[in-house]
Amino acid sequence: MNQYDAIIIGAGQAGPSLAASLAAAGMHVAIIERGKFGGTCVNNGCTPTKTLVASAYVARLAQRAAEYGVEIAGPVKMNMRRVKARKDALVASSNTGLESWLRSLANVRVYMGNARLLDSHTVSVGSETLNGARLFLDVGGRPSVPNMPGVDRIPYLTNESMMDVDFLPEHLIVVGGSYVGLEFGQMYRRFGSRVTIVEMGPRLVGREDPDVSDAIREILEAEGIEIRLNAKCVAFEPAPGGILVRLDCQEGAPEVAGTHVLLAVGRVPNTDDLGLSEAGVDLDARGYIKVDETLKTSAESVYALGDCNGRGAFTHTAYNDYEIVSDNLLKGADRKVSDRIPIYGLFIDPPLGRLGVTETEARRLGHKVLLARMPMTEVARAREKGETQGFMKILADADTKRILGAAILGVGADEAVHSLVDAMYGKLSYTVVQHGVRIHPTVSELIPTALSELRPIE
Repeated sequence: MNQYDAIIIGAGQAGPSLAASLAAAGMHVAIIERGKFGGTCVNNGCTPTKTLVASAYVARLAQRAAEYGVEIAGPVKMNMRRVKARKDALVASSNTGLESWLRSLANVRVYMGNARLLDSHTVSVGSETLNGARLFLDVGGRPSVPNMPGVDRIPYLTNESMMDVDFLPEHLIVVGGSYVGLEFGQMYRRFGSRVTIVEMGPRLVGREDPDVSDAIREILEAEGIEIRLNAKCVAFEPAPGGILVRLDCQEGAPEVAGTHVLLAVGRVPNTDDLGLSEAGVDLDARGYIKVDETLKTSAESVYALGDCNGRGAFTHTAYNDYEIVSDNLLKGADRKVSDRIPIYGLFIDPPLGRLGVTETEARRLGHKVLLARMPMTEVARAREKGETQGFMKILADADTKRILGAAILGVGADEAVHSLVDAMYGKLSYTVVQHGVRIHPTVSELIPTALSELRPIE
């Protein structure tokens, strides 16, 4: 039996950095990976999708070239094999580089294969059995494929299998109107596909405020994407030349015929084949590993980090999980998940930067809310770039004068929102940000101006 101070299962965003940190402190570490190094982010999440988004942005810009006084001879043409090749090269550089780095670390041994917990200290992988003082689970998640009627009768795509597409679907039907579905829908529309997005709820990205959802819908529809909402019953069947999607909708035709279907209806954790019950690790009703504020599971020596614990589901939250665990173990810190302020992006174009609570949540929590809203048409940088869609929306508490949250939808929003999160972590009054001087012409320079417009809401 191989003895280790720490066994890490999964080489996603938290595991490799934790392995390096513990090894540098003198611990002997085993890290187990059954697939590709880097997890979802590197292989079929952030890295490849944002690379594809970049190609789609260039395609859209080329289509609009005449607006900027740039003449392009002939129509814009897509070479999807080259688009995929560019994406593949960046992904390969990341995952092979990560694997090589891990294998080079002193005090770290890499194992390949399926891991299974025999108890809270013992793991089998292949023909070997490992024993560790502590176990760390960074096993991530995978696309959900719900048991919709007829789904077993059709070929369908997920965000993972989309990574193998090197052609242009004639008509892509995206089932799911949230973050993954909208990003793929817009990029393939810009590549030249006809795109229909089918959402079971009454609006897109239902966790956002209605005004944000409505603005996102307007952006997508302006590019020729068909949006079908309130599609509460979705069923599939094969059809000549593709797939027929039957809908139970309040508006529109009761069916949509397309050549390809992308299922973008959520994710599930990779926790069903780990032997967690043998280790005394409890799961919630959705299969996520239950953790406390320091990411300890119900088994004292076992921790869960990243998507599998249901406490973030983003690359940046997974990495923050590593930081919490590492600092607490090695530096005697008292860091907690609850110290984290929610922040994330929706990477359509223009992007949405989201921070803290929504207006709906702030009202429900009983805050005396101050609200400021400014259209991106007021932002000089947006006008100069010819990208004026969207708006800034910032919330503050009337009593404490602290920022509660923000939704910035527009050019540069995914970067501009960070100046507000720093103020929130510093527990600063919004007036500190309001009175600051910013570079002109930038998107961020309008944040102080927006804050000066904060007003009570009914």
